[in-house]
Amino acid sequence: MYVCICNAIKETDLRAAARCCRGDAEALYASLGQTPQCRQCLEEAEEIIAEESIGGNMAVATAH
Repeated sequence: MYVCICNAIKETDLRAAARCCRGDAEALYASLGQTPQCRQCLEEAEEIIAEESIGGNMAVATAH
C-alpha cells in the first residue's frame, strides 16, 4: 500500500526506514530522498513510525 502518493512511498519502504533511521516523518522521507508535498500523508506516516518504534523497543526488551 502507498502511504505517500505524491512521492510513491510504500508502507514497506517507510517501515524499513523507520527501523534503521530515527526522526519524524519528514526526516524519514528525507532519508528516502523525498520531501512531503501535499502533506496529507504525514499523520499516517507518523503512526507507522510509532508502530515500528514500539516494535523495535519490544524486540530489544525480549532480547534481554
